[in-house]
Order: sequence, then structure tokens, then C-alpha cells
Amino acid sequence: MRIQLLALDLDGTLFGDDGIIRPRVRLAVAAAIGRGVTVTLATGRAFDVAARYARDLGIEAPLICYQGAVIQDMTSGQVLFAEAPPAEVLPEVVALAEARGWDLHLQRDSRVFVRARRQDEQFYWLLFGLPVVELPDLRLALDPPPTKFVITCAPGETEAVAAELRARFAGHLTIVRSHDILVEGVAAGVNKGRALARLAEILNVPQSAVMAVGDQDNDAPMIAWAGLGVAMGDATPAARAAARWLAPPLAEDGAAVAIERFILNPTDDEDVVPGWLPP
Repeated sequence: MRIQLLALDLDGTLFGDDGIIRPRVRLAVAAAIGRGVTVTLATGRAFDVAARYARDLGIEAPLICYQGAVIQDMTSGQVLFAEAPPAEVLPEVVALAEARGWDLHLQRDSRVFVRARRQDEQFYWLLFGLPVVELPDLRLALDPPPTKFVITCAPGETEAVAAELRARFAGHLTIVRSHDILVEGVAAGVNKGRALARLAEILNVPQSAVMAVGDQDNDAPMIAWAGLGVAMGDATPAARAAARWLAPPLAEDGAAVAIERFILNPTDDEDVVPGWLPP
């Protein structure tokens, strides 16, 4: 079936640590839109940040933000879906972070709340792209509840931090590793896959006509749900395991290659949705 809806992750898929969309990717997205394909972004970033990239790419469809906790219309700004973590567990998250010495960031209202601000402002801009508010007692940022929280870790620590959070808050929170140094928490059941399914239903697009491209563990649910799930060549094992096709890595414009292969130059339906990963 012809691809009608394309969902693209941002970090590690459309650009690297510099935050600059690669030229071949930009051309491929524009060509897909020109063919009538609805393109959306599915990201852990806030709507304000995702919308900047969407406008730059000419994307007008609703965006999936905050790891799937929010679906928001690009044109009107209307929130089509939103779910925050349960208010009763958030004080426990703050207390645990304080006890462990974790660098906790709470995100809501297009702002990031931190206990102590780093001197390197560029760190916050590259990581979040949002204004940062220093608040020594993060409990004061819990009403209304933040849409998600982020813990920045040293490389190699994310798995241990994620495992402790999952064990402590099972049934209350979804905990994902979204980067080599990032662990994120959203409401239980929230993920990019469920959000993409909701968006496809809103747009009346069948699952078989949806394509998703990503590279991290948090992308695995949408890669698995999509009729054609694509993982970047340098994706995590979880993302690769969920995929039906493996694109080249970011440095080789893997997202553009996938768009060219399956949207701009498809062959036939059977070949468009392969059931194997090339070497």
C-alpha cells in the first residue's frame, strides 16, 4: 500500500548533536510532502521546539511531542491529546532524584524547571531548546503536573537509572532511554507508538499506510506499530529489533534514503513493505 503518513523522529534521525537538519533529508521530506504524503514529527521535545523544525520543513500536520504525551495541531495550536504523569507519584520522583543526586529536569508550559542551573547555557539550549527556570525546591513545579521529566546522566549510567525508575514506578510511569545521557519519564502507557496510532485514526489513515523512522529505544513502539517501521543504521538494539527495514546511519542520510526508497521511488506493494533487514 502507498505510504500516506510518515512519522519522523528528530534527534539522531533528521539531525545530529548540532541540531541542523541534513540537506538531503530536507529535500526528501519536501518531496514526500509534494507527493501528498502527510508528514509529522514524533519527538520527545516540547511542541514549541518541534514546531520550529516543522515550519522549517514545511510540515503542517499535527505533531507528536513529549514522547507521545501530547499531540498538537500545527496550524491552530489546539491540543488534540494530552496526558501528564499522575500527580501523586511526582513528589516521589523528586525525592528519589534528590536522594540519588540525579540531575532532574521537569518540563511543562514550554519551560524547563531545574534545581540548580548549569553555567553552560548552551547545554540547555541544545538539549531542550526551551527557557530554563531555576527552582531550588522542584516540588513547587508540580502543580500543574509537568508533562514529562528528564534525568541527565553520565554515559553508561542510563540503563541503571532507567531500571531503578521502572522498578519503583511500575504501573504509574513509562520510563524510556532517549539518548546516551537521557532518561525520560511520562505517564504509564504513553509512548510514540500509541500516539502515532491516535494520529493515524484522527487523519483516517490505515496502519498499513504508515511509515515511521527512528533510532532510539523510545522510537521502538512507533517503529513496531507502523506498517513500515524503519530504524536508522546506528539505532539502538531495541529500535533495530522493532524495525522491518534498516536504513543507513545518520551520517549517510539514512532517513532520506528510506524516504526515497519507499515513498519517492517505490516499486510494488510487496517490496515496499519488506519483512527483513538488509545486512
